[in-house]
Amino acid sequence: MSIKKHGLSIGINRIENAFFVTLKAIGTLTHEDYQIITPMLEGALSQVKQPKVSLFLDATELEGWELRAAWDDLQLGLKHQSEFERIAIWGNKGWQEWAAKMGSWFIAGEMKYFEDQNEALKWLRY
Repeated sequence: MSIKKHGLSIGINRIENAFFVTLKAIGTLTHEDYQIITPMLEGALSQVKQPKVSLFLDATELEGWELRAAWDDLQLGLKHQSEFERIAIWGNKGWQEWAAKMGSWFIAGEMKYFEDQNEALKWLRY
């Protein structure tokens, strides 16, 4: 029997003097995943004292969303749209770049897709 992992993990990292929130998405995300991660993400955002927050999303293991989870993701983005300065999405699938472009319509800050992790992290620093 194989084990199918899915979910989101959250952290706060720093490169030199730049702090940013990190998310790692794995597998196919569900509504239940968002019920767990949303309060954690909101708690992390409330602790950051800067007016705008940068976010690094590791989507290299993301396979997609269940329909209700996609709605949860959109609602979360709309609720916090003005809080993000930059969102770097590190991925490895063509549809992820397309999703990042669509997501940028709903975020006040900049959102950019990268296939190279180091380039994504460099971009977040500036």
